[in-house]
Amino acid sequence: MPNRSAILGLRIAPRRVSFLLVLVGLFALFTLLFTLPNAIPTGPSLSKSIADHKFSIPKYKDKFSSSILNPFRPASHKPPEQKNSTYGGSSWYSNWNWRSPFSSSITLDENRSLLPPLKDRAPIYCYYDTTVQRDAPTKEAESALLLTWRRAWWAQGFKPIILSAAEAVNNPLYDELQRLDVEPGFKKDMMRWLAWENMGGGLLSHHLLFPMAAHEDPLLSFLRRGEYPGLTRWEGFDNALFAGPKTQIADAITQALRNPKNKKAKDFITAVTSDTFRVDPSHDSLAFYDAKTVEKTYQKVAEEMAANRDKGIKSLNLLINSHLHNTWQDIFNNGIAVLKPMPAHTTHMIKPALELATRLSACGDTPVPSSCPPNLPKCSPCVSSHPMKIATPARYRNTTGLYTIGTVPHPYTLRTLETLRDTLDVAYIRREIKKRDEWLYLVFQEHLGTGIPSSVRVVKFKDAVAGEYATSHSLWLTAEKESIPNDLEWWFGFEIPQNATDDGKSETPVPGPERRPKPEHDPADGPVPTDDDLSREPHLLERAREIVKSKIDQDVRVRSAIEAWNLADTEAWRFAKAFLARSRVERLKWEEEESRYAGGVGSDSDSKSSSWLRWGDDKEED
Repeated sequence: MPNRSAILGLRIAPRRVSFLLVLVGLFALFTLLFTLPNAIPTGPSLSKSIADHKFSIPKYKDKFSSSILNPFRPASHKPPEQKNSTYGGSSWYSNWNWRSPFSSSITLDENRSLLPPLKDRAPIYCYYDTTVQRDAPTKEAESALLLTWRRAWWAQGFKPIILSAAEAVNNPLYDELQRLDVEPGFKKDMMRWLAWENMGGGLLSHHLLFPMAAHEDPLLSFLRRGEYPGLTRWEGFDNALFAGPKTQIADAITQALRNPKNKKAKDFITAVTSDTFRVDPSHDSLAFYDAKTVEKTYQKVAEEMAANRDKGIKSLNLLINSHLHNTWQDIFNNGIAVLKPMPAHTTHMIKPALELATRLSACGDTPVPSSCPPNLPKCSPCVSSHPMKIATPARYRNTTGLYTIGTVPHPYTLRTLETLRDTLDVAYIRREIKKRDEWLYLVFQEHLGTGIPSSVRVVKFKDAVAGEYATSHSLWLTAEKESIPNDLEWWFGFEIPQNATDDGKSETPVPGPERRPKPEHDPADGPVPTDDDLSREPHLLERAREIVKSKIDQDVRVRSAIEAWNLADTEAWRFAKAFLARSRVERLKWEEEESRYAGGVGSDSDSKSSSWLRWGDDKEED
């Protein structure tokens, strides 16, 4: 006899009983949610808050919230591409929300990095008289000196511009100057002022005035703002530096041109009244290499200048460059930190950064060894036997007086070196890689601790790369480059020695380099890699570079998988790569524009060669 159930006298099959119970349950739930609260009478025995409580289905109030966690966010178009926002396989979007942990939340593009807006550079002008006839060696030497001037001011956040007679001729007061019978020195000085006023004012510098101080120096910070309330000159500098707005510059020029005594004036300052300028006595961060200073302090250079002008200018250029380099070394007196997380397997990866640090710690060529800049007579001259300290810590330290050079690897590169595997696949990534975003974790472990999510670490990394004074205290390269860029002179503000000079220490002759004593290892730099690991690193690194650039479907699939598994590390890699690329584009565009003026003097010939472009990623790289 079949098994039957009886409910209310009715015989029902078991499967129908289950269906009936589900209906009863749904009815009871509906009654509980929508009818029970209204059916409870309000009385003294029940709390009024319980009686008035009503259940409701939760609703998402702001469906247009910008949060990436909002499932109801409507689809939107990507932000339009900005001008000059791609280079060497990197693309970026400049926006004030650049501190967002992940750029794709704003750009809606996984390969487009969110960078801070470019800071406006205050223009600083110097005048070069192109009407004077010069022989080829002298013109070449002066152009190299002007290039040193431009590099130094560019590295400090300014836009150095060389003016010529062409700008002075465009000034409406130029014809009035030509009608005057004045001293040649006064007329030449007036041409500077006419050219400066024609550009709208700002800063007017002598081409022998150089910034010799830290990026955050108060005077340099004031000059970088580009706001000068009154016409100002600096005490003891004569005509080395002026600052002021266009209207006051025009008034001063008119006063000098129409001064009845200007026939006897030797320069602009003597042709105007004493109350024309504000005189600032503070200029400790600026070095002026005028003829008086050179004759008094650097006699060897002065003698070379008197004997042969073009050789003397070259000697002066070497002296100034060595002082700029030495000032940088004094600022970072705690040495250079070349970051090396996972020290057992990343020796070859940080080799370019370590070579750069070695060059920065060396002493540059100079005609006057152990000399100091005129504004820093008590500096610590560079001595070959006591170079800057170079360390390879695994952790980032935000320490005053310590310069950091970081090498940011793509997650695939890092895992290839860590595991010493020639290839990785999706299965291995999913099953064997337990820690995500390990590079950021290791680098900022000391700075942030261990309980911080990757989204916070990547924001801290962005501050370390592109913060207020980050660019003057650190440099972040990518591991997929075989060498450092050859235009870093513009980043540091001086010409970097190509080869480290001898350290001045004698060594006992031995038959071969294999018998030389190995350098002492600092335990703080982590474990020493084995010879076997070191021998395998070059091949693995080269293999990883190929995979990162590959467009083969299998390689792209693996690369995408490891990027998805390490979102923060990938974001850091793309950010560092795009930030350095944008700084390069900014300078190249400016150099391209400025090379058309003043006969192209002060231009960097290396920027016109293809070798500079070869350092960047291939144009077709993703």
